[in-house]
Amino acid sequence: MRLLHFDAFSGISGDMTVGALLSLGVELESIEKELGQLPVGGYTLAVSERRANGIRACKFDVRLEKAPSAHHGHTAFREIRTMLQSSRLRPAVQDRALAIFTKLAEAEGRVHGVATDDVTFHEVGAVDSIVDVVATAIGLVDLGVERLFVSTLPLGSGTVSSQHGTLPVPAPATVELLRGFAVRLGDGQGELVTPTGAAIVAALAEAGKVPPPLSIEAVGYGAGTRNLPDRPNLLRAVLGREAQPYVRDEMTIVETNIDDSSPEIYDYVMDRLFEAGARDVWLTPIQMKKNRPGTLLRVLCESGGAHAAAAIILRETSAIGVRLFEVRRLALEREQLSVTTRFGPVLIKRSVGLDGSVNLAPEYEDCKRLARQHSVPLKTVHDAALAAALAGN
Repeated sequence: MRLLHFDAFSGISGDMTVGALLSLGVELESIEKELGQLPVGGYTLAVSERRANGIRACKFDVRLEKAPSAHHGHTAFREIRTMLQSSRLRPAVQDRALAIFTKLAEAEGRVHGVATDDVTFHEVGAVDSIVDVVATAIGLVDLGVERLFVSTLPLGSGTVSSQHGTLPVPAPATVELLRGFAVRLGDGQGELVTPTGAAIVAALAEAGKVPPPLSIEAVGYGAGTRNLPDRPNLLRAVLGREAQPYVRDEMTIVETNIDDSSPEIYDYVMDRLFEAGARDVWLTPIQMKKNRPGTLLRVLCESGGAHAAAAIILRETSAIGVRLFEVRRLALEREQLSVTTRFGPVLIKRSVGLDGSVNLAPEYEDCKRLARQHSVPLKTVHDAALAAALAGN
């Protein structure tokens, strides 16, 4: 699974996001071609290299062919939605762009007490902001990003001019959009997180979560417009894949309490359960009613094998009922391989930890069989199998 993490130490805006994606390897030609599917014109795209505190970054600009008028960019959300839905953008691009604008419309609606469909965008309705949003969606799709994360966001300080007059920083819509995300109020001078940047985060990033361990594939930097006095005005984007994803599956536990069966039966019962496909069987001493000592018998099995396990328990023990409940399991990827020892072949279970460490475990039944066959200690066969596995690893 491919992941993207925005390290927004200087905040985030639409142009910074697109610049970071271009820096990661997204082709400008791909963005231009897809943007050509929209009925939006009067602009050209420009990409240049910037350096901030010695770090090379990509600066993305949308250059309007004529200066915007005082009423330029007043666009209703329903118009933008219709434009996107009727366009020939790729469905994945269309979905992401629409999600960003929808989040923004919902936030603006809460701030101004207006229904979402009736929200009229001003700054974010302008051509350059529409391009920023759609270009972001294009870049994420081109990179194959499946999950997006963001660092704690510095919200800046001071005031900013808008179509509604002078507003405090962060802008009211920005605050609404970042509910659930970690932020630092008062960190930095001026507006560091714009409404467009906040909408991208709110629509596409996972709130309150940190990325899992990942293998870094690329790092890119998108440059902002201003020069900040206390930090480089950059957005760092880290692209990678989960270093070692867990295997996730659904299992069933079958359990019962037993206080009136001979302990001698449990070895036979466990053998029968494993023969029926149980993944694990274990016994736990418990204290039951009337202070009688008892045993909790538990079986972990695939959901399709639960009834077979229950039938064995009810037939082979004194239990008259069982409990079944579904559980979710996280497990490391594992594989089986065969190694050759001087005693014969032994199966090895091999798994890789999240830190890259390798775990090797010789199959007990193989070691037991060979130890009996050659009249040697079990540990001798085990050690020989492990040495052969390590040599081949």
